[in-house]
Amino acid sequence: MTESSNHPATPTSDAELLVAWRAGDAEAGELLFVRHYPPVARFFRNKVGADQVADLIQETFTATLEGRDRIADGSRFRGYLLCIAYRVFCAHLRKTYRKPGEVELDEVAIEAVDPSPTSVIVHAQEQRLLLEGLRAIPINYQVVLELHYWEELSTEEIARVLGMPSGTIRSRLIRARDALEAAMAGIARSAEVLDSTLTRLDDWAAGCGPRLAPQRPS
Repeated sequence: MTESSNHPATPTSDAELLVAWRAGDAEAGELLFVRHYPPVARFFRNKVGADQVADLIQETFTATLEGRDRIADGSRFRGYLLCIAYRVFCAHLRKTYRKPGEVELDEVAIEAVDPSPTSVIVHAQEQRLLLEGLRAIPINYQVVLELHYWEELSTEEIARVLGMPSGTIRSRLIRARDALEAAMAGIARSAEVLDSTLTRLDDWAAGCGPRLAPQRPS
């Protein structure tokens, strides 16, 4: 039997890395950011222009750095990071929306704020239709569906990200999917592609995730 090492174990979980980071281990903080760069990048990719993604990611990580001591549960670090990303995104919308007043996220679609087509490259027509459909529904519907499909967050986790009751999220997921199906029906160029997209919506949505999540640039 080998003797146990006296050296402390290298932190590996989010909670352990957060503790080490707070204690002054910069490498632990870097590893946390590298680990969670893809979901943060994915959050912004289908919502803003390609030239804005990097700045919003940087804002998200900067705000996370400044608020790291307020994270109550390190095991929920990804959810906390996505909550910050959502707030950064909302602030971005308030600055860039071309109409005066507050942006009503339950009514306004991304395509009304930024009518340029998505910059995400996909090869399947079904995935292209899905991405266009997401941009055509109210922003908060788009957000809950993307967190559900791409991040596989539970209703409770989505509720924490958006700061809403779980019951509200459950009803929004139903309404959001109905809105997405109606939007895709209105913009589909082919009945065949629409039928394929609706029939295998979960599969097509899951397949989009990896294409929306580049690794953090070195």
